[in-house]
This record gives sequence, structure tokens and C-alpha cells, in this order.
Amino acid sequence: MARLNVNPTRMELTRLKKLLLTATRGHKLLKDKLDELMKQFLDIVKENKLLREEAEKSLEEAYKSFIIARAVMSEENLGEALMLPTRSVEVSVSEKNVMSVHVPVFKFNSDDAEKSDVCPYGYAFTSAELDGAVAAFSAAMEPLLKLAESEKTAQLLAQEIEGTRRRVNALENVMIPNYEETIRYIKMKLDENERAGTTRMMKVKDMLLKESIAEKKAMEERAEAKFAAGGNN
Repeated sequence: MARLNVNPTRMELTRLKKLLLTATRGHKLLKDKLDELMKQFLDIVKENKLLREEAEKSLEEAYKSFIIARAVMSEENLGEALMLPTRSVEVSVSEKNVMSVHVPVFKFNSDDAEKSDVCPYGYAFTSAELDGAVAAFSAAMEPLLKLAESEKTAQLLAQEIEGTRRRVNALENVMIPNYEETIRYIKMKLDENERAGTTRMMKVKDMLLKESIAEKKAMEERAEAKFAAGGNN
């Protein structure tokens, strides 16, 4: 713990007490925020695992079907079949607030989503495996988009957790102990000054008392001398 370089005055003591109170409250709020961020992060990680498994399964099925389609179809027929897609899609991006962290929200939109047929070709010169591959790739789009959203959210939450943890550690291990140590130092100095002032006052009081006693004694001696001189006359 390091003591702050301040003047040991009552005004400084009051100021540091207010700073300590603010730092303690801030530490509690940041600790609560860190706990909630960790909870949100763990939930996102669990969701991320499920989405990844779903996306990998969809892609695995799509690639298997596509490899078989390439094996049974000529490269020219395959290229012609996939040359002109019947649908166009777009991804809209918005944000939502999670514990003061702005995370992205991806939304998958298709301009022709009402059509059930996603194949952009006729069925005369294509294989059923290609149909399955196209359908599987189309089905994988949404879980892939959700996976991207989940991973970006997890990344942003992890960054916020790290920053919040550093602030919590700085308050807990540096600022609050420094304030407490400085407050103890100022109190000790003020107590020393108060004791020194009390000692000085007691010494002054003793000196005044001694002077008063000496003056009183001198007056009595003068009175006795005067009385003795009058008796002799």
C-alpha cells in the first residue's frame, strides 16, 4: 500500500473520506456488473456451442451432398445449374444493449422467402444430391448468422469483462487501500498534533500557575515585610 502525498489536514481528511466512500460504492457496482457479465457470457458460450454444432451439422450434410453431386454431374452442367440464383438475401445489422455493451443483432432477409423452392435450376439435367446440397446450404444460413452474432457478442462481452476486472482490481488493490492508508496517516498526524497542543496548553497552564503562585507569594512576602516594618515603628 502506498500513501498519497497530501497535507495532513482535516479538510483533506474529509475529502479523502468522500473519495473512499465513492470508490467503495463504485467497487461494489463494478463487482456486481462483473458477476452479471460473467453470467451473460457463460450463457452466450453455451448458446454458441449449440449453434456451432447445428451449423457444422448443416454444413457437413451440404458438403457431402455437394461432393456426391459433383461426382455424378459434369462440371459444365453443375456450373450452369448454379449460375443464376433465384433468390437474393441480405443481412441487416442492429444493436442491443447487454450490461452497457452494444452487441450486434443480425437478421437474415430474403427477397423471395415465400417460395419454398430454393433450387435455381430445372430438374432435367441435375441430380437429387445437388437438390439436397442447395437445400442444406440454404438451411445453414440462419444458424451460421446466429453463430456469427453469438461469437461477436461473446467477444465483446469478454473484452468488457477484462476491462471491468481491471477496474475492480485497481479499486480493490490500489485506490481503496491507498485512501485507507492515507486516512490512517492523517488521523495519526492529527492525533499527534492534538496531543502536542494539549501538552503545550498544560505546560502553559503550569507556567501560569507557577507565575501566579510566585506572584501571590511575593505579594504575601511584601505584605509581611510591610506589616513587620509598621510594627517596628
